[in-house]
Formats: sequence, C-alpha cells, structure tokens
Amino acid sequence: MDGNGRWARKGGLIRLKGHESGTQSVRDIVEAAAEWGVGHLTLYAFSVENWSRPKAEVAALMTLLKKFLKKERETLLKNGIALRGIGRLEDLPSSVLDTLREVEKATAHGKKMTLRLALSYGGRQEITDAVKALCQDVTAGKVQAEEVTEDAIACRLYDSEMPDPDLIIRSAGEKRLSNFLLWEASYAEFVYSDVLWPEFRREHLLQAFQEFHGRVRRFGKVLDDTPSLQGETN
Repeated sequence: MDGNGRWARKGGLIRLKGHESGTQSVRDIVEAAAEWGVGHLTLYAFSVENWSRPKAEVAALMTLLKKFLKKERETLLKNGIALRGIGRLEDLPSSVLDTLREVEKATAHGKKMTLRLALSYGGRQEITDAVKALCQDVTAGKVQAEEVTEDAIACRLYDSEMPDPDLIIRSAGEKRLSNFLLWEASYAEFVYSDVLWPEFRREHLLQAFQEFHGRVRRFGKVLDDTPSLQGETN
C-alpha cells in the first residue's frame, strides 16, 4: 500500500496524515473485495524493514494500527470477514498484539473473506522461520531428511491455510516485490497502479481485476491452444 508519505508531502502535510488517510482506502478496498467475492486478501501493512524508520513515526504507526483494529472490529464482524495477522507478530508492542489477538478471536467465525494483515512481515524472514522450524523437526526426529519437500516448508509458513495469491497489486507506481510473499508469489500476476494509496478506491481495484482477467495464466505449462515448438517448425 504505497504512497502515503508522498500523498502527505504533496499536500504539505506530515507523513502520519498520509497513513491516516490510507486507512480510508483500506476500509473501501476491504469492503469491496468482500462484496465482489474475494476469498482472501492480504495487506502489507508494516514490514520488518519499517522498524528502521524514525522512532516517532513507528510509534505513531503502532498507535494508528491499534486504533484501526478497534474501530474496524465491528465492520469486520458485520461483513463476515475473519482477520488474521502474519509476520513476526511477537515484535509488535504488547498492547497492539493483544488488540490484534482479540480481533482475530472475535472475527474467527467469519466465512465471507479472510483478511490478513502482514505486520512486522518479510518474505525472506518468513522462509527463514519456516526452514528453522523444519530443521528443528528434523533434529527432533519428527521429520526425515527425505521428507523435506516444498509442502514441508509451505505448511510451516506463517499461515499454512493461506493460498498462493492470484494477483498482487502495487500502488504509487512501484514495480518491485519489496520482500512480500516471496514464497507464495511464484506464479502471481502483477498489476501496477500510479495511484497513491490514500486515493486508491474500489474503482481502481476493479480496474486491476479487469486487467487480471485479461491475462492468460500458464503456470509454466503449454496450453492446448498454443502451438508447440515442433508444430511451429513443421
């Protein structure tokens, strides 16, 4: 969800105002996604790298996150949305983590959509943590070396129930992965938008969906209607 700081700077505002305005976009996008039948939505809210930002900004972001969780609890319940956090959640301030866990528990029965907030998240860190857990199981004799497979790693990621994403959207013109879902995104489609996140609304989400539905997804295979190399040379 890129562009909060640039949006604030463009309006002569402090960066926090951009983050605050960005929560309006979160609400609109989450509600639209649930309405349109999206089963799983993951928002990259705070990366492990973000801890290196100025302490005052990090503290303000944690306060904003806690307020957001409390404020949106009823909206999530009303819309049948289950909330889950993924990442190194133990790094969050205890009051924020307690609030997150409370909202997770309250919304756990939601069946319409699962909303995941990536918090203190990093794709490399997720893979590292999964491999550590697997190594511990191998050392303990719970897993044999020949049983170390992709599935064995995948089931030890932060949320083993999260399916691989079909679509990843980047706002504010950014065109890099930025350590997001590195394992899961191996065959995701990417859509880029120049819209700054505080201005990103459901019409922009719809545009991204329309572009996505125009893609042909092969997953490394040759489709039946695609001429083979042999056929082309003949």
